Amino acid sequence: MKKDNIKHIFVEGAISPSKIADSIAAHQSKTGIGAHDIFLGQVRADVIDGRKVTAIEFTAQEEMANAVCNDIREAVFEKFELSCMHIYHSIGTVKTGELCLFVFVSGAHRKSVFEALPYLVDAIKAQLPIFGKELFEDDTHQWKVNQ
Repeated sequence: MKKDNIKHIFVEGAISPSKIADSIAAHQSKTGIGAHDIFLGQVRADVIDGRKVTAIEFTAQEEMANAVCNDIREAVFEKFELSCMHIYHSIGTVKTGELCLFVFVSGAHRKSVFEALPYLVDAIKAQLPIFGKELFEDDTHQWKVNQ
């Protein structure tokens, strides 16, 4: 795929519920679609070593992450029968309870979207150069370990 066609996946700050609703609504005219599946990643208020997480500050090598994400998208489209795929990840600070990852897949039938979504989310988590710094209520921080 040409560099100009690589999708930009990053959203500054939290992903708003209206962005999700608008994305779903935009698919009503695509009448060949019979199923959607959505993953929403939310920042948890984990307690680590007695300290409570209040937010995660996301940073990324954006150009590289967008290119890697493009490769993942192409591989998933080859492996599964999908019509549409949307991936958005937060950059910057996202507070606990807010959304930081929105992955939305659509296809003619539920089986393909149900199989594609966990595969896609696992690939995103494993391969994208996105880093999260957990911010704690005591004004300390540490780099997040993905699970």
